[in-house]
Amino acid sequence: MTRERAYFEALALKEHRQLCPDHVPEVYHFDRPMSLIGMRFLEPPHIILRKGLIAGIEYPFLAEHISEYMAKTLFCTSLLYRSTMEHKGAVAEFCGNVELCNHTARVVFSDPYRVSQYNHWTSPYLDRDVEAVREDNYLKIEIAELKSKYYFFLSQALIHGDLHTGSVMVTLDSTQVIDPEFAFYGPMGFDIGAFLGNLILAYFAQDGHANQRNDRKSYKEWILRTLEETWTLFHKIFTALWDQHKGGSGEAYIPEIYNNPEIQQLVQQKFMKDLFHDTLGYGAAKMIRRIAGVAHVEDFESIKDARKRAACEQQALGFAKMLLKERRKFQAMAEVVSAIPNLHV
Repeated sequence: MTRERAYFEALALKEHRQLCPDHVPEVYHFDRPMSLIGMRFLEPPHIILRKGLIAGIEYPFLAEHISEYMAKTLFCTSLLYRSTMEHKGAVAEFCGNVELCNHTARVVFSDPYRVSQYNHWTSPYLDRDVEAVREDNYLKIEIAELKSKYYFFLSQALIHGDLHTGSVMVTLDSTQVIDPEFAFYGPMGFDIGAFLGNLILAYFAQDGHANQRNDRKSYKEWILRTLEETWTLFHKIFTALWDQHKGGSGEAYIPEIYNNPEIQQLVQQKFMKDLFHDTLGYGAAKMIRRIAGVAHVEDFESIKDARKRAACEQQALGFAKMLLKERRKFQAMAEVVSAIPNLHV
């Protein structure tokens, strides 16, 4: 990866902060030749969200804050809000981040489904499970569709590109999104799915962190509530922005054609349904690569007992495979949330 990723990180931070200043730290200075970013120091007690989830800390405003961030940044960089000229100019600029896009595509959509020197997993306990991923033809067909959308079909909005729980810093009342060096114009569901998929990973990891003093059951329930609330609030904020700006400069659905309440409602419903299913697909894909691919998550890696860790990962992998293949069967996040604790692998 070249140093140019710092340019796109700074560019995305500035753009996203303009749109959502409460949840993106300010960039004070950027020096492109030196790849130097001078930005706000997120002072203690801010910690990486993933570490908070491992520690079992509940964040009462997390769903509200992250849904606001995703709704504002995704809506306001899309053709629902921008003119074609604005949007295409921005797409062209971020096409320069091709090396990191290629890296993402390889580790998310390719490596877990083939033999790769970069893959690793909790062996020998997951050997058969990982082999089953590589042998699942239906899984490969579904991942190919998501890859095509990522690469070719959906330059929907300026996405963070790596919005996992390690890219969010939190306190009990603050949520700050960092590290958008993978930013480019891609499918909205890639960001939303990355965040929600990592929450699901955190859910399945909790049994590995439980002990006699804390069985983590109430915390697992909090994660599931946060999962559902995040999508519900995102949907509410995103569609409210759409309603507010439907007569503006956005050229996706111009008023001369989509000018009555009935067709506006139909268009919005279809868009959000497609986005929901994209979100589930990309979330599942991100889960699979974190178990069978190159870069794993501390949620699982910090579980010292390999057998116990593998049991948690096996549950997560089984759910991810089901979700990827059967995502279109789900019509609401409540249905997904209900399916998680009822999984039997």
